[in-house]
Amino acid sequence: MPDAIIKVDNLGKSYLIGHEVKQSYATMRDVVTQKAKGIAKGVKNVFGGGQLISGGEIEEFWALQNVSFEIKPGEAVGIIGRNGAGKSTLLKILSRITEPTIGRIELRGRVASLLEVGTGFHGELSGRENIYLNGSILGMSRSEIKNKFDEIVEFSGVENFLDTPVKRYSSGMYVRLAFAVAAHLEPEILVVDEVLAVGDAEFQKKCLGKMNDISRNDGRTVLFVSHNLSAVKQLCTKGILLNKGKLCFSGSSQEAIDKYLETNLASEISNNFARIKENNKDIQLVSAKLSDSNSLPRQQFDISEDIHIELTINCSKIVPNLYGYIAIKNSQEEVYIESDTFDYLPNSLENVTIGDNSFKIKIRSNVLAYGTYTVYLSFVSSFADNFNVDIPGDILKFTIVDTETQRGHGRISKTSNLLKWEIQNA
Repeated sequence: MPDAIIKVDNLGKSYLIGHEVKQSYATMRDVVTQKAKGIAKGVKNVFGGGQLISGGEIEEFWALQNVSFEIKPGEAVGIIGRNGAGKSTLLKILSRITEPTIGRIELRGRVASLLEVGTGFHGELSGRENIYLNGSILGMSRSEIKNKFDEIVEFSGVENFLDTPVKRYSSGMYVRLAFAVAAHLEPEILVVDEVLAVGDAEFQKKCLGKMNDISRNDGRTVLFVSHNLSAVKQLCTKGILLNKGKLCFSGSSQEAIDKYLETNLASEISNNFARIKENNKDIQLVSAKLSDSNSLPRQQFDISEDIHIELTINCSKIVPNLYGYIAIKNSQEEVYIESDTFDYLPNSLENVTIGDNSFKIKIRSNVLAYGTYTVYLSFVSSFADNFNVDIPGDILKFTIVDTETQRGHGRISKTSNLLKWEIQNA
């Protein structure tokens, strides 16, 4: 086994945060005294080599705590987690932009970082000049930069603006040139934050291909932070999951993604919706749950599995020509599949009775692509304009994972036969 190219041991980073003390009543003397104390404390902190902090109360905040892992040469590692999990802080420490409060890191190789748009660029210099400037910052000689210059320009696609000051570049052009420089100057370790999201879809695909080539063909190490889990899965073989500054998991990228989705969904919509029945409702959703083909409650499904949505509707009166509508929406609120009870004649809601009515709706396997989806439900009548219906809209959320081949077509499809309503108590 080769020695680790990155070794992180008990890493921690803390910041001191100031909070204003709220007072219901304060005299002019209190205000002046408080401001004078704040200035004196700030001067003391600065001359003591500490942070300049404003505020009456000081809190210590740990952005990272007790983080330890190792990365081997040639590994592509995805670092994932919710906003505020500590991902960017970790990359800044690994890039030697900031120092850790405690712990130790070992880096065996040259690091190229792309953490923010325009990192290492000077706005007054042209694109051509910034290529040489940024390359020098990354430790390359002028002859090495010259040998790679044409490849960098071709990859970036900004050749027409090469002699224009980069302060006139759009954010997308900034990213194109910055990534091209970082990727082509052959660092042993390439660190890329969410900054690639600024580029267009074609350039993102190009960047992922380049990072894949760097890792698998050139044997260099890539650290990739992104909220695009499909990109992480496509590029990375290993995953690191952070949550509130702590390391939750380190292992395969698929396992890291699965654990992230499990913890993320648990804090959002449950796989089991339930509410107390109210007598003043004509139509009310009482319960809804997701289950597999064995009726076991689930919130995560493999792409090869059928998904069952079980509903209980309470009717206090018969509403003429009542029909149900259901839609499956992706994370961008686009409707992937939609169906109503008229798709399978006769309309199954013609058999509803006073009291509770149970339905089961099946989503066929190999239809939805990898990702997170929301179930939307409503009930409508084309004959009865005024009836009291209580349906909350978005009722459930679930995740599709693909352990094999990305078989879901991933296209928006409103084909009704992908869903089927079945009344259970008819």
